[in-house]
Amino acid sequence: MPLVNTKEMFKHAYEGKYAIGAFNVNNMEIIQGIVAAAQKEKSALILQVSAGARKYASPIYLRKLVEAAIEETDLPIALHLDHGDSFEICKQCIDDGFSSVMIDGSALPFEENIALAKKVAEYAHERNVTVEAELGKLAGIEDDVNVSAEDAKFTDPDQAVEFVERSGVDSLAIAIGTSHGAYKFAGEPRLDFARLEKISALLPNYPLVLHGASSVIPKYLEMCNQYGAAIPGAKGVPEDMLREAAKWGVCKINVDTDLRMAMTAAIRKVLVEQPAEFDPRKYLGPGRDAIEEIVQNKIKNVFGCSGSALK
Repeated sequence: MPLVNTKEMFKHAYEGKYAIGAFNVNNMEIIQGIVAAAQKEKSALILQVSAGARKYASPIYLRKLVEAAIEETDLPIALHLDHGDSFEICKQCIDDGFSSVMIDGSALPFEENIALAKKVAEYAHERNVTVEAELGKLAGIEDDVNVSAEDAKFTDPDQAVEFVERSGVDSLAIAIGTSHGAYKFAGEPRLDFARLEKISALLPNYPLVLHGASSVIPKYLEMCNQYGAAIPGAKGVPEDMLREAAKWGVCKINVDTDLRMAMTAAIRKVLVEQPAEFDPRKYLGPGRDAIEEIVQNKIKNVFGCSGSALK
């Protein structure tokens, strides 16, 4: 099976009131762990590449690793550009064989954001590639995304309708209270479900996206703190909130921080407990296993997309 775009994935997800997991990838072990979990759960899958990952691993290496995953599993997999910040980077990824791209013009004025998203959508749709855009600003820091709490802005439901109609994008990332990176809240994490319900009602049958939706798994947070990768004040989105969001048109949920924490915790544990170890396979292997555990739980118990590969 070749790479697929997200159109059919999201259609089935919307109708079934579940979400497809979109997992950020940087190297072979992360891809292998994610794909192994998806294969066990027979789940459709979005593997997404940030600007930072493209610089680190090079686009062709990542694409070939994803192609290997498809050949090995025959799962429906979309290769997605995460947070493309220009027409040029989206075009390059489309020309390089990505099946889905995100154009992130959320820092631009409303009219400029629409114009940029429309330009990318027109180029992508001619090549059977789906496009995600973003309206509103999530706080937090992750890779090349850096938005202060003061600059964060929730998505306006009425603007969302106008944006979708005028830009022609296939899905929309909205800001309802999630945050990039490990949460650092004064209080408890909270999602604005009233806003989500209104956006979903105004955009029926239209796929919405949540970024910054890692849950900060206690097991791996404790391991990070225990083995020297302390993340003080880290908080994530409770998993029950993510399950609820999928009932209101959220068809794609992004996960990156949870993967980083799990892999880092597993690797540090090996190197702290076995300081003389110098075989990368002996510490990258446990990192890969931790990724698989995290992703399988997300697919099965949080996003509800087990079996979606069969649809």
